[in-house]
Amino acid sequence: MAAELTVPQLSAKHRPTLDQALSAIRSRAYWSPHPEHPKAYGETAPADGLAAFEALRGTRINLGQPGTDGWTGAEKSPYGPELGVEYPHVDPDVLLPAMKAGMAAWRDAGPEARALVCIEILARISARTHEFAHAVMHTSGQAFMMAFQAGGPHAQDRGLEAVAYAYEEQTRVPGQADWSKPQGKKDPLELGKTFTAVPRGIALMIGCNTFPTWNGYPGLFASLATGNPVLVKPHPRAVLPLALTVQVAREVLAEAGFDPNLVALAVERPGEGIAKDLAVRPEIKLIDYTGSTEFGDWLEANARQAQVYTEKAGVNTVVLDSTDNYKGMLANLAFSLSLYSGQMCTTPQNLLIPRDGIATDAGHKSYDEVVADLAASVGGLLGDDARANALLGALVNPDVKTRLEAAAGLGEVALASREVINPEFPDAVVRTPVMVKLDAAKPDPEAPFLSECFGPVSFAVAVDSTADALDLLRRTVREKGAMTVGAYTTSPDTERALEEVCLEESAQLSLNLTGGVYVNQTAAFSDFHGSGGNPAANAALCDGAFVSNRFRVVEVRRQA
Repeated sequence: MAAELTVPQLSAKHRPTLDQALSAIRSRAYWSPHPEHPKAYGETAPADGLAAFEALRGTRINLGQPGTDGWTGAEKSPYGPELGVEYPHVDPDVLLPAMKAGMAAWRDAGPEARALVCIEILARISARTHEFAHAVMHTSGQAFMMAFQAGGPHAQDRGLEAVAYAYEEQTRVPGQADWSKPQGKKDPLELGKTFTAVPRGIALMIGCNTFPTWNGYPGLFASLATGNPVLVKPHPRAVLPLALTVQVAREVLAEAGFDPNLVALAVERPGEGIAKDLAVRPEIKLIDYTGSTEFGDWLEANARQAQVYTEKAGVNTVVLDSTDNYKGMLANLAFSLSLYSGQMCTTPQNLLIPRDGIATDAGHKSYDEVVADLAASVGGLLGDDARANALLGALVNPDVKTRLEAAAGLGEVALASREVINPEFPDAVVRTPVMVKLDAAKPDPEAPFLSECFGPVSFAVAVDSTADALDLLRRTVREKGAMTVGAYTTSPDTERALEEVCLEESAQLSLNLTGGVYVNQTAAFSDFHGSGGNPAANAALCDGAFVSNRFRVVEVRRQA
């Protein structure tokens, strides 16, 4: 097929971006090519993006995929409106062979061409960030500003980060080499050798409901940049952002002279549950999944023909030992507990507080005082309904509401949840967080704080001492996993002990955050999301291990 986009054109346009991304992953310094302020996209961009999103409602997104055997779509916004968008339902027996047909040309294009095409895809998505933000908002329940940033530039950063790692890993080995082995008085032994990064096969990306782009883009672009076709299977309640992504990817691939079927969409009918069937098909060689531990464990156990990358549930913990900025600590934790109604895989759940209290710059604070002050800080942050709506968003599904309501019966309630009305979307279910006081001294293998309670629920757990808090932290990470660990201490010895626990149990640690950086936020190119070393996830976003097993290097030797 004729290419409208040539590699030299793409190189002139995007090679500087690729080089900067490579530099960023090596230096770990702050860098992003994707603006996170809405005004950076032009004066008319907000109105244009909203109009583009509204124009999608009630329409059919026809991707021109082989094997389309019908249409489906039943998304309802957590804010109330029905989206009414229909998507192709596919017959995998037809689609999967069509996806494999373009692999050879995509493989032969080489790592640089693949990276440049991926960056062009991301650039076109970036230009439509306002439209994507509304799509993320109305499928995930994120408030608009969070949907704009996390679903837009931050997700695009994570995709680009994966492209950079993919390029770096594929180019460690030269494409060709002349080999000569001296033989003394005889002529040397001489061979010509070529080395080709060869893709594993079709990748299946199983999307999540809460962060369809942020969690989806790393796997999607890591697989595509290493030469693998990607079948995107969105969560049935969050199809639109990933359908738009697939649409853009197919357009760019075709314009660059490649088979658009290298990226395709698989949407299930209500209650169909196609992920299990797809995951064990022999054509599927890579799987990326974010979601429940139960299904993640099932994939790891049953999709034996595939390399499986999972991000599952964990019990995120904050240890409160001491602080020299009590007010800042409370404000930082209050924001972390409130953002997106606690519906982030990185949101703190367990707050481990010595029952004798902690030392602070405002004097000694008892356990009860710390809990009461933190509850008051959350209450103050969310006391204004307009600000509460901007921070909380909406509960993504009824299960979160059920867990939130049940949590109040687990112990003494230190902070009661309240309903917040969203005047723009009166059907949205908006609730402030609940905080429950529990005691670690009461032996109970089924203690609520030993399992994840996903949503706006936190447990203020009284422990005998900081040493006991560290023991509980270790046990929790080892048995249940954690995406994040936070801690507050002014003691160098305690700090070292915390580091040792997290190093031994492979948990990412944030210490003494009192400003505008929060434990539940990570920055692409610098922060690792998850570690791959504890039960919460078997991979990190993003490192060399996340991309290196998506391809193999095949060598051809020729007699010189």
